[in-house]
Amino acid sequence: MSIGGRVIDREELGRLSAGARLFATGAAESAHTLALDWAGSVLGAGVRLVTAGELDPGTLCVAITLAGSTTALGEQLPRGDEPVRAVRALERRLGRRAGAIVALNLAAENALLPLITAAELGVPMVDGDGTGRVFPLVEQTTYTLGGVSPAPLALAGASGELVVLETAADRVEELLRPVVLSLGGWALAACYPMTAGELAGVLVPGTVSLLLRAGVPGAPRSTAAPYGVRTLCQGEILAVEGSTGHGADLALPSLPSSIVVRESEGLRRLVRLEAHNEIVLALADGAVVARAPDQICMISTDDGMVVDVDKAGPGQEVEIMVVRAAPVWHTDEGLALGGLRAFGIPL
Repeated sequence: MSIGGRVIDREELGRLSAGARLFATGAAESAHTLALDWAGSVLGAGVRLVTAGELDPGTLCVAITLAGSTTALGEQLPRGDEPVRAVRALERRLGRRAGAIVALNLAAENALLPLITAAELGVPMVDGDGTGRVFPLVEQTTYTLGGVSPAPLALAGASGELVVLETAADRVEELLRPVVLSLGGWALAACYPMTAGELAGVLVPGTVSLLLRAGVPGAPRSTAAPYGVRTLCQGEILAVEGSTGHGADLALPSLPSSIVVRESEGLRRLVRLEAHNEIVLALADGAVVARAPDQICMISTDDGMVVDVDKAGPGQEVEIMVVRAAPVWHTDEGLALGGLRAFGIPL
């Protein structure tokens, strides 16, 4: 099958990088800069961006993501061979070569690592991803909703380690997290092996092209939100409070917290943001105004960057924006995997 598509070259790389930051939570500046420099060093003539439908339906596609902490990536530098080592290990396990790379999600460095991998392997990158936004757990993807397992999964660490996990889909996160910690806090993961035919049915399509458009200087931030975005309020953070949790035994890698924002105009409501790894619920004067699976972001009014939950503090001026999730996340199955109950809030 003849493959066309757009080429992501050095000029496009800058746009992809900028677009990937617009709604990215949990992104460390050092990690993103490292990934951007890494991509620039291996991109060469560029990587071809294709739709899943342009590939032969039997082509093996592999999803790439950072597993672990962006802070750890910025502190423990990669050797540079992690993408190739991870994919080759998965190929050995499966007994076939990968013909294309796809993103697990497209937030910050996770938009660049699949590009790096595709450049290193000399294969195309698929235009789309497995979330349409970002969730904290590796199984919280549209790939899972479509019946594709993240395992077998290969992890490549920065000190030369290589680990292949094969387990039931619902145990991947349980096994993955302690392994990643033992590797120094981050690893590159090659996962969700599937054919291009399967990928076409479970992908959130076109999201790479969308971020390339959103990264053009002067483009509105809303360009990066394919299903719509709304501003909930603008105001000042009054308090950041810890929480003992919501009474559920969860596998999320963070403790719950609450952020209270005083609306600066209009009704001057008190907006409480409930967070567990990310903001999952917003209440204005006690009424629910936004909830997962939609993505709730705090945007700094000073520099336009996303304010992470663990970096929020009293006195900061923020704009609260709600990014509509892909339609599949609003089905019964999507809500079970990525809605409030998945974060331990029984609403």
